Amino acid sequence: MPKIVIVEDQVLIANHIKNILTDCGYASIELAFNLNDATITLHHFSPEIILLDINVEDHDTGIEWAKMNLTNEKVIFITGQTEMETLQKALKIQPVAYLTKPIKKIDLIAAIEVAREQSKPKSITVKDGYKDVKILLDSILFIKSDKNYIDIITTSKTHTIRTTLDNFHKELDASTFYKVHRSYIVNKDKISIKSSSFVKIEQYEIPISREIDFRI
Repeated sequence: MPKIVIVEDQVLIANHIKNILTDCGYASIELAFNLNDATITLHHFSPEIILLDINVEDHDTGIEWAKMNLTNEKVIFITGQTEMETLQKALKIQPVAYLTKPIKKIDLIAAIEVAREQSKPKSITVKDGYKDVKILLDSILFIKSDKNYIDIITTSKTHTIRTTLDNFHKELDASTFYKVHRSYIVNKDKISIKSSSFVKIEQYEIPISREIDFRI
């Protein structure tokens, strides 16, 4: 689950948003009721997503704070305003979404999920021999373990690197890459056929361990 910070100076609204997210299973949430607290929380909590009131202390102060402090964090603006001038200023920050109060649950959750998707890394860099190679995650079909080495089978070639399967798995998104066997991790999006004992990805048939409850 992503780390989320809610920057909102109206305590009731901030807690209302937090309660919606908590009820939907989001657990890593911090509240900041002013911009000083927001800056401190940004540094010690390292959130992926920030729900930011545009007028957290004064007119458009949230926008200005975002300009000065945010780098890779995904921003969802929340506001009671609907003026076009404010909207244009906010859009320059390239927010994931722009939510108006009162916040609707479906809009909030949809925005969070879009932010989560955008936060996912698109590639991984590995050392293949003496070279650093960037591999697009979407190109990976599956990964096979061979003792202290792994083979990363992609749509175009196979990369062999020195590491363990478990260590490499930690670098991947567990919702997409699943360990189906002690020697195999598969990209669930690439599976064409699944049975009780194997999955098929392109021309490859990959075993599933009996003790693993694996669903596509």
